[in-house]
Amino acid sequence: MVDTSLPNIDPVFPCRDCQAGHMHRDYIAYFTWLGDELISVPDFPAWVCDICGRCEYDENALTRLTLLLSPNAGKTISATRVKAAKSRIKPKVQRSTQPD
Repeated sequence: MVDTSLPNIDPVFPCRDCQAGHMHRDYIAYFTWLGDELISVPDFPAWVCDICGRCEYDENALTRLTLLLSPNAGKTISATRVKAAKSRIKPKVQRSTQPD
């Protein structure tokens, strides 16, 4: 049986800096500070221009990494209810049905 489906190809889009190159998916080192600690992540997904070398880190990967590095990672979150402010109920005024 022959597989006629297209291979899984990452999308390519034009570079915002040079407008001549194309941004291709690549894996590069990512560095960030967490307080006083330097955090390095090897093989981090990014988009790199084949002409000028502009680098944009993958947004989905950054979101996941931010969740992992958050100070509350791994902690259970207690469910707290916010009480709604009680609204004053105004009494209904009876209107007469007869014309004046």
